[in-house]
Amino acid sequence: MRKIFLIATEESGDRLGSALMKVLRQRLGDDVQFEGVGGSTMAREGLGSLFPIEDLSIIGFAAVAQRLPMILRRIAETTDAVLKAAPDILVIIDSPDFTHRVARRVRRRNPAIPIVNYVSPSVWAWRPGRARAMKGYVDHVLALLPFEPEAHRSLGGPPCTYVGHPLIEQIASLRPNAEERARRDAQPPVLLVLPGSRRSEIRHHMAIFGATLGLLQKQGVAFDLILPTMPHLQEVIAAALKDWPVQPRVVVGEQDKRAAFRIAHAAFAKSGTVTLELAVAGVPTVAAYKGGGVEAWIARRLIRSASVILANLVVGENVVPEYIQQDCTPEKLAPALRDVLADTPMRQRQVEAFSRLDTIMATGKASPSVGAADIVLGMLREARSSGAPA
Repeated sequence: MRKIFLIATEESGDRLGSALMKVLRQRLGDDVQFEGVGGSTMAREGLGSLFPIEDLSIIGFAAVAQRLPMILRRIAETTDAVLKAAPDILVIIDSPDFTHRVARRVRRRNPAIPIVNYVSPSVWAWRPGRARAMKGYVDHVLALLPFEPEAHRSLGGPPCTYVGHPLIEQIASLRPNAEERARRDAQPPVLLVLPGSRRSEIRHHMAIFGATLGLLQKQGVAFDLILPTMPHLQEVIAAALKDWPVQPRVVVGEQDKRAAFRIAHAAFAKSGTVTLELAVAGVPTVAAYKGGGVEAWIARRLIRSASVILANLVVGENVVPEYIQQDCTPEKLAPALRDVLADTPMRQRQVEAFSRLDTIMATGKASPSVGAADIVLGMLREARSSGAPA
């Protein structure tokens, strides 16, 4: 019986963990047992989570500081659970502030357990010294972004393989059919507004986004505004929209969000993973981000990459304009949105760059979850043939 311990503490990691578990079970049948920390989708694949991952749905340095005792307790509990389980392999999935602390402790106390890190930390953007440090407690990194293996190699990190981004498997749901393409090209243009997927992000962005759209409307720019959100954020979105001078059509849930992406002419989005999702969908975008005072102070001192926009990093060009912190103002954002809504060189440059993504992000015939499972299984075979206790 192969015992695999997985740790995922966010919804995105939970989805990755679930897909990986599904492939591993297909390959190993009844000869696999899963333990660890995960959410509802990993639970459906047979994982009984050590604790609810909602305990750790925290964003922002200030919020983390306030809940530090609970976080430290969960780190200790998870470490003890891994050591007690003595798994054949430990797979940590994203959330490096939590999972890497567990991995370091496990490596110190039981060096025989192989450790795989699924989703590389952003060592290419900030704290590059983490890559070299990871070599001491991570045996292999499974990268979602095609430039990350070279980043780890140049920074002295552990072996790293590009397995692919889950968006690769969702292309059909993001790109328009003929009817949707006609709406995407029609007037007034559909403009998506995406202020964030966490309450703190919505709190920081809604007033600025609303003022920007009001200014755009005042300048005579026509647009059909759609705001996609998720069920658990409906109330906070509705409350914030009361002060907006222009009201969007709010669509709720992943399916309606994807439908909105397929007809969108342009997008106004909080910087983050959604910029890559929009790029894959072929939607020219203006990105913005404004955090709290503590986050802004730390970010200014730590971020080293030429862009914080994932779409820019993957295509290798700064094609998506980004307005971060003090630049995140209606006066700067409104002209950029006018450009991305009209047939301008800036819009055309984005469309051309996004058309190269399929080639840039290609993984051959294997899906990301299959590629990830291949490496995990290879490490299991290697551990077994070497006669290691794991």
